[in-house]
Amino acid sequence: MARPALGVLLLSGEHERAHYALVLATGAAALGRDTVLFATNAGCRLFLEPCPLLADPREAALETRGVAGIGTLLAAASELGLRRIACDAGLKAEDLAGWPLAPGVEVAGVATFLAAVGGGQMLSL
Repeated sequence: MARPALGVLLLSGEHERAHYALVLATGAAALGRDTVLFATNAGCRLFLEPCPLLADPREAALETRGVAGIGTLLAAASELGLRRIACDAGLKAEDLAGWPLAPGVEVAGVATFLAAVGGGQMLSL
């Protein structure tokens, strides 16, 4: 039985929300679900290269406590083939257009995200 696609919409550039967007997206992908992580506005910071969220003090705290941090989850997302899309309009809105993005991150719009998710589930963080 095919599982519906999962679309995770990341609006926030805050560590906590970006971290959990990655937890949900990589978890679904690890279970074999087609998953798309779409970042817009401040959420696009997650896909910058290097990712500025890696410098957040919570990263070290998570790793110390045995919880996968953003760095670990970004690597897992890449390994799992998780589709990652940075919103073209969101990059422009945050003045991030032209900044380097992590390898494998697409730049596209909301129509691409919606088409990828189709009739599946969507979550917003």
